[in-house]
Amino acid sequence: MSRIVIALGGNALGNNPEEQKELVKLPAKKIAELVKAGHQVIVGHGNGPQVGMIFNGFVAAHSENEKSPLIPLPEAGGMSQGYIGYHMVNAITNAFHEEGLKDQEVLYILTQTLVDAKDPAFKNPTKPIGPFFATKEEAEASNPNSVIVEDAGRGYRKVVASPKPINFVGINQIKNAIEAGATVIVGGGGGIPTITDENGYISGVDGVIDKDFALAKMASLAKADYFVVLTAIDNVMVNYKQPNQKALKHATKAELEQYIKENQFAPGSMLPKVQAAIKFVEEGGKAAFIGDLKDLEAIIEEKTGTKVTLN
Repeated sequence: MSRIVIALGGNALGNNPEEQKELVKLPAKKIAELVKAGHQVIVGHGNGPQVGMIFNGFVAAHSENEKSPLIPLPEAGGMSQGYIGYHMVNAITNAFHEEGLKDQEVLYILTQTLVDAKDPAFKNPTKPIGPFFATKEEAEASNPNSVIVEDAGRGYRKVVASPKPINFVGINQIKNAIEAGATVIVGGGGGIPTITDENGYISGVDGVIDKDFALAKMASLAKADYFVVLTAIDNVMVNYKQPNQKALKHATKAELEQYIKENQFAPGSMLPKVQAAIKFVEEGGKAAFIGDLKDLEAIIEEKTGTKVTLN
């Protein structure tokens, strides 16, 4: 059958552990159904709410007791991957059991995503992270060596860069796990941004990598047939919320690039999903799909969602 990479939004997993344990059961069931149908599935997920919860929690603890350490953003990202991964492995393993897939195993791989230390994004950090502070001085005290900005009259906040993914630490072993038949969960939250210095040593850096871009890259490297971006809408729309609104059922790279020029897709929302879909088909994928989580099987069968192809 097909090798499919699925990008699952972090907002689909709730805002606390109890919500997440329940909400993760739906994607787990959908994944198990695809595996039972003979497909090979690789899964990635967002982590915006989760990494925010973890990062904010340590800042709050430090404000109450200065002996409680501040946690750097890369470490908070790693914690979010472990926390989400724990629930995803349990849920998918249980879904496999319910589908009678006794020999099928799921593997979560904490992911470090390699980025270019000279990526222009590092010179213009724009992604807000962490709590608001009343003064810049307070924000700087709780966020050492960070860029702090005033955010729309709500207070002062840390911002970080959003560099483009290049590759992944351990990519050969990730591919080996996929080839061995495991259902692999990888690329969580876009991965921890990681740079390589001139001597070949790696280290994590502040940043937020768009999870759809990261998983499109993973899909290309894993030679996936299809890349599926799951969100809360049935189709990509043009002229959104206007009288001439139209759902896109099938769109080519050229058509989508024209819509991007027309500013049809909102930055930080649909735009990166569309751009990631384009990137995947540019790099040899058969097709990318964008649609609603509840319709995953129907999206693969091309009964709903938006299909993106090169031509």
